[in-house]
Amino acid sequence: MPMLDVHIPEGTFTADRETALMNRITEILIRHEGFDPTDPTTRSVSWVFLHRPAAVYVGGAPADAPRYKVVPSVPEGQLDAAARAGVVREVTEAILDAEEGAWPRDPGRVWVFPTEIPEGHWGGRGEITPLERILGRLTGGDADLAAELAAKRIAASRAERTRLPDGPR
Repeated sequence: MPMLDVHIPEGTFTADRETALMNRITEILIRHEGFDPTDPTTRSVSWVFLHRPAAVYVGGAPADAPRYKVVPSVPEGQLDAAARAGVVREVTEAILDAEEGAWPRDPGRVWVFPTEIPEGHWGGRGEITPLERILGRLTGGDADLAAELAAKRIAASRAERTRLPDGPR
């Protein structure tokens, strides 16, 4: 159930190329969450909010080439360290591929900030939705599997954060 905020400077891509890029980024995040990117239910809850800055400045001056920011947000427990690294790497590659050589291929122009929303803070449809309920929908309604998976993922996420030297504790 990813939500993506994608910042692409105005006029960077043709409509078709941009649509293909949004699809590719969506599929990357769904796959790293552990789901099938072709599943219609999973895709129906995977939204992209496209932001179009009219200008991007670097060091106070207009950028010499497009700069991009992507903020994928998922419920807590959906992305472990390897998945976050994969999202950052693959989203960066997808954006640079979409440029098709129009600018020098520089991953330093793409920033990706995978963000986990803490359990009890994912809100939709006018209410807080716990990971267990989200996973129930995405696992075909298997409540036992969803509960087990949610507990395991949240515990792993919290354990990982306690091991990070500079992370929240």
